Amino acid sequence: MGIKPHRIVIRGEWKNIEVQSSILQVVSLCLGVVLISLLLSSCDKSARSSNGPMSLDIVGVTKVTRRSLTHQLRLSSELIPFQDINVYAKVSGYVKGIYVDYGSYVKRDQLLAVLEIPELEDQLKQDKAAVKQAKDEIQHTKDELNREMAEYHVLHLEYQRLLGVAQTRPGLVAQQEIDDAQGKDLAAAAKVSAYKAALSAAEGHLAAAKAMEEKDQTLLNYSRITAPFTGVVTARYANTGDLMQAGTNSKANPLVHLSQNDHLRLVIQVPESFVPQIHIGDPVEVRVPSLGKGFKGTISRFADEVDFDTRTMHTEVDVPNPQYILVPGMYAEAILSLKDRDNVLAIPLQAVNRTGDRTSVYIVNQQNKIEERPVKLGLETSNYVEVISGLRENDLVVISDRSGFEPGQLVQPRIVQLPEGVT
Repeated sequence: MGIKPHRIVIRGEWKNIEVQSSILQVVSLCLGVVLISLLLSSCDKSARSSNGPMSLDIVGVTKVTRRSLTHQLRLSSELIPFQDINVYAKVSGYVKGIYVDYGSYVKRDQLLAVLEIPELEDQLKQDKAAVKQAKDEIQHTKDELNREMAEYHVLHLEYQRLLGVAQTRPGLVAQQEIDDAQGKDLAAAAKVSAYKAALSAAEGHLAAAKAMEEKDQTLLNYSRITAPFTGVVTARYANTGDLMQAGTNSKANPLVHLSQNDHLRLVIQVPESFVPQIHIGDPVEVRVPSLGKGFKGTISRFADEVDFDTRTMHTEVDVPNPQYILVPGMYAEAILSLKDRDNVLAIPLQAVNRTGDRTSVYIVNQQNKIEERPVKLGLETSNYVEVISGLRENDLVVISDRSGFEPGQLVQPRIVQLPEGVT
């Protein structure tokens, strides 16, 4: 009986030894995990402390500055000649000579071509002969009138003398003699009146002959076709020997096509909302992309009414082109400066948050925290907007993507340099 308990005790001791060994292994494993966790934590803290502020999110900002803003309206169109016409012949005739071709630069009244019109030249010779004949007729009538007036003067004096003697000394001169003198006087007066009428008719014939001569001379002058204005010949439709029909004929062909290119037009359609700000004489900057240059223009005329279909107003900008650098048909952009603001607080448009009628910006305050500020805005350009209230000069406004930031968030601001001179 005493031996069995002794064996049980011995086995129990071994079991206790085995249990204690397992417990020691588990405790050692837990201590190892804790030590590794503490080591990783301390490493992470040391890494954070060594990196310092770099662990914060970087946000792009810019300072609120003062600048001059200009509200510009940009409209595109094509340059067209100031004047653009087909040159026709006034009278029919054969082209005797043509002195211009494609691309010829001509001055006003410069000779372009000469027509040959034989029948008109013959008619002009007849007109000159008719004028000479009318002049000869006038001269002949004047000579006859002078002769009749001299004869009338003698007969009239003779009648007056006889009449005077008869009145002062009755019976001295026979009445028949007085009547004969009176008849001759009246007949001479009638001849004088007739020659005066003939002279007037001859002068009328001369005037008609001269008018016909001037008319035919004018038509013959049209045989010399000249340039109505300074320009460039952009097309030629006739050659030497061609028969040109008068321009009054609907089937007539033009001689040349002439464009006034030293002065161009830029026709733009101004939207209705900007019409009240357009004035005659306003300067316009004309940009030509194909040349990479800008030119000065002026608003010279507009329709003064809004088109009912397009809700725009026809407006024309005159662009001087004395060196012929610009060519009609070139694509151009008209830049109109409508409003100006000098020395005002301004921020980039990309900094503005818009929610309905509410506008605000994110700024980075002195504690490097994001702060939302409501702002009141003024003049807006293509890149900047005027700040009327809500910000002060040198405040740092956020211009980078704001979707990942919240008010109160601690950040590291980094100033972004924006291009100068862009308003």
